[in-house]
Amino acid sequence: MDREIKAKLVLQDGSVFYGYAFGAAKSSAGEVVFNTGMVGYPESLTDPSYKGQILTLTYPLIGNYGVPPREKVDELLKYFESDRIQIQGLIISDYCAKPSHWNSVQTLSDWMKSEDIPGIYGIDTRELTKKLRTKGTMLGKIVIDKDIKYYDPNKVNLVEEVSVKEPVTYEKGHTKVVLIDTGVKNNIIRSFLDRDVTVIRVPWDYNFNKLSFDGLFISNGPGDPKMCKETIANVRVAMDNAKPIFGICLGNQILGLAAGGDTYKLKFGHRGQNQPCIEVGTKKCYITSQNHGFAVKTKSLPRSWEPWFVNANDKTNEGIKHKRKPFFSVQFHPEATPGPVDTGFLFDKFIEMI
Repeated sequence: MDREIKAKLVLQDGSVFYGYAFGAAKSSAGEVVFNTGMVGYPESLTDPSYKGQILTLTYPLIGNYGVPPREKVDELLKYFESDRIQIQGLIISDYCAKPSHWNSVQTLSDWMKSEDIPGIYGIDTRELTKKLRTKGTMLGKIVIDKDIKYYDPNKVNLVEEVSVKEPVTYEKGHTKVVLIDTGVKNNIIRSFLDRDVTVIRVPWDYNFNKLSFDGLFISNGPGDPKMCKETIANVRVAMDNAKPIFGICLGNQILGLAAGGDTYKLKFGHRGQNQPCIEVGTKKCYITSQNHGFAVKTKSLPRSWEPWFVNANDKTNEGIKHKRKPFFSVQFHPEATPGPVDTGFLFDKFIEMI
């Protein structure tokens, strides 16, 4: 890497971290968050749930296995969670400019340049993470070529930016599931196709209730769930039909709002591959992958609903379910790539309900 291109990370609290630029040589602003995963940066960078955010990777060495090819299986990119990089910028400690991996076709920096995404390396990401763990998620900006204003993605309908514009159908089997795309990860669709389920992927504000389907799925996605007023209204109508409903991540929050509950922004959020979740009743602990900044207020749920999973660390809600009807959702990612996959059985549970 060319260490001549200096860069700095400026946080809203006035903190400044100095380092070097890689990827696109441009400034960028967003909400600074961190992810604790050791591997999986191609998946994380393309996860629509990170839209509007500057992502800090806590594992110190990044770029060592390069970037995989853009090959497709079932019309979906095999090694990525969407068709583009979704983050505003990337923050890492040490960048590996010469990757070594059998499946690598380009460097991380070249990939980011091709999609106009900046990065900064050479800073103390441990110090930065400790600051975010203490003060909470905050706005920030990577400054390279010129100074820019802060950008608050929580004031924007990010779901509208990442959702498909027209319905897309993935033909696989007789069972039909309508998938509300509020920022869906490719591996969620793959998880259904692997189980011979036909997926009808619709835009976030699409009136899917006029379609013929067997079950409804609400996807993950970025930002404040209360921005998705059309989605919430359509889910409420679907609940009257009593067909099985399954939600993941943002889908958990949207289902909670449609049920009559409330949501709130977390101080820190949960982003990583090692979040422990306790199943209410059984007390069984599952290790999960997560990426969210909002949560359901458990006490706001109507009496016909109950909490299903709880975060073992901060006791926040990690899932809800209806006491009688086939409606349930989780805050974590059962489809996680590269893992863990402890909760993949939830897709089977949903299909069994159908």
